[in-house]
Amino acid sequence: MNASMTNVADVSQEDARNLLVDLVGIPSPTGEEQAAAERLVEFFSANGREAWIDEVGSVRAPADDAVLLTSHVDTVPGEIPVEVRPADAEDVDDEVAEEEGEDVLWGRGSVDATGPLAAMAVAAVRTGVSFVGVVGEETNSRGARHLVVDREEPDAVVNGEPSGTTGITLGYRGFLSGTYVATSESGHTSRPEPNAIQHATEWWTNVEAAFEHDEYTPVFERVTAKPVDIDGGISEDGLSVETTLQAQLRIPPSLDAESVRETAEAELEIGTVSWAEPIPPVMESPRTEVARAFRAAIREAGCDPRLLRKTGTSDMNLYAGAWDCPMITYGPGNSELDHAPDERLSLAEFDRSVEVLTNVATTLRGGEPE
Repeated sequence: MNASMTNVADVSQEDARNLLVDLVGIPSPTGEEQAAAERLVEFFSANGREAWIDEVGSVRAPADDAVLLTSHVDTVPGEIPVEVRPADAEDVDDEVAEEEGEDVLWGRGSVDATGPLAAMAVAAVRTGVSFVGVVGEETNSRGARHLVVDREEPDAVVNGEPSGTTGITLGYRGFLSGTYVATSESGHTSRPEPNAIQHATEWWTNVEAAFEHDEYTPVFERVTAKPVDIDGGISEDGLSVETTLQAQLRIPPSLDAESVRETAEAELEIGTVSWAEPIPPVMESPRTEVARAFRAAIREAGCDPRLLRKTGTSDMNLYAGAWDCPMITYGPGNSELDHAPDERLSLAEFDRSVEVLTNVATTLRGGEPE
């Protein structure tokens, strides 16, 4: 969309914080994002921007595609009483809040990723750039998967996840999940032959050994193999032992999903494995126009920028796999509090991230930072 056709509106610090508190106060676990999505549409409409909820439940507010600001609406389950508390000695690790005497917002999603989501919505309205709040990131990323096939590629992407106000996330490992299934004849447990449960555990032990690294290899550069669920026992008819094992593997940028899958399957002697659609790893250059804009904006805010690589996976992996444009991930919050029972966000940090995002979006649109 042409920049001259995009509505731009001022959003006060008070209104920005009200949006944040409202969104954190609306439960939005994956599959239940509707109410939070409606609050976002209301925010954009109140500020003169067209916005709607698309067929998969994501919030679309298209505008100037010099940059697309996008984060996820859903959170993991878990109720944390939503309240704003003064920064005090009990609120450890909230360094910005303690330093500036600011308040701290407690609540599920304040860090992952409602804080980044609200900051991006405010910056999008202030600068007239495109915004999408996607759904389903915590499970199957259905919002991001739909987005990359349903809209044109933007000039740049900023994905919203907690990095702290000074952190610029350039890389994520990829993701591969599989389901192992084995069946064996039932028999007395005194018999020496292994049953299906043993076949499953033996396969997984061999997979872990195949990806073993020395202690000096950074986690980001390793394949991390984790069993996340196992179910097994005698079948209902009593004639067999059945086992299902759910596995997840994280893929470093030096490898791809196919090679990791082949290594895991090479250890397979008994049973079968079905694989879900993989998410590729991503590692962006620190020298792109987007990364430079963030470094400048963070320094303008009086801070020193930090370049990060995350050992998890995010929607940025999907965007990088589908779009050939520069991108990074950014957002307020301490990622160590992701999904935690004490999830909380300094309001001073939120304010600062809004200013950084506003300056970045202004720069990428060809304007002068505030």
